Amino acid sequence: MSPVAFVTGASRGIGKAGSLALAEAGYDVVVTARTVQAGQTHDYAASSAEAGTQTALPGSVEETAQLVEARGQRALPLRLDLLDRESIDAAFEKTLAEWGQIDVLYNNGIYQGAGVMDPMMELPEDKLELVFQGNFFNQLYLTRKILAHMLERGSGTIVNMTSNAGQYDPPNKVSEGGWGFAYGASKSAFHRMAGFLHVEFNDQGIRAYNVDPGYVPTEAQLARYGKDDPIYQQYIAQGAPPEVPAQMLVWLLTTPEAAERSGETFHAPSFVKKHGLVPGWPPPKKDRG
Repeated sequence: MSPVAFVTGASRGIGKAGSLALAEAGYDVVVTARTVQAGQTHDYAASSAEAGTQTALPGSVEETAQLVEARGQRALPLRLDLLDRESIDAAFEKTLAEWGQIDVLYNNGIYQGAGVMDPMMELPEDKLELVFQGNFFNQLYLTRKILAHMLERGSGTIVNMTSNAGQYDPPNKVSEGGWGFAYGASKSAFHRMAGFLHVEFNDQGIRAYNVDPGYVPTEAQLARYGKDDPIYQQYIAQGAPPEVPAQMLVWLLTTPEAAERSGETFHAPSFVKKHGLVPGWPPPKKDRG
């Protein structure tokens, strides 16, 4: 029986690429996100001022699951909303009922909605709480549920998709390419989880890592900014494709050296470039003559 990976935020972007890379590496994949079927709409506004518009983005849990199966592995498509603990409970229980085990937890999903990109003094209290619920508290809730299962089995690996925003101050104001206070603060709390998991549970067979993807162009960011937006062009468009953090994930799960590096944070673009994990990336620089 193949090992089982439980992936959040798997309908598109980094989570979708990670799910497909896991399948290619021989994992059965529990594909979770709040967008189960193509065409479902959500409010992806990152600031409170923009909130109120329902948008459908490309990608869905069902579509990712089909691509996993096309790679020869089993897929279990499930709804999981990081603001809804009942959906978290249901996805966890369904996974164990259907497949009986979880070997890998890939905490990739994030809260997407109002408050993420609000400047500090324009951030409503209720939106601050939502950002922390989705980016930290409910991620911890899911992690502890799956961790208890892993401890019973005596092994497991947890990989958390961290962010520069949780480690450093923004380069500029939000309006000039920086990030919102709530996003940075919530990702900072989330960033601490892997180290504590390593310290407290590595001697019980648990490995934990942070992966920093750098800037990655995704469907949600393209929808927010548009490809011609100066911020998108300066920061996001220059980033790595989703396949880069996906191959970082596979390296952590399949390389013997990684077992000795539990608790560490890996900057995916620089690591993948150094080790040549994605053929053809980065592309050669064009000769300007």
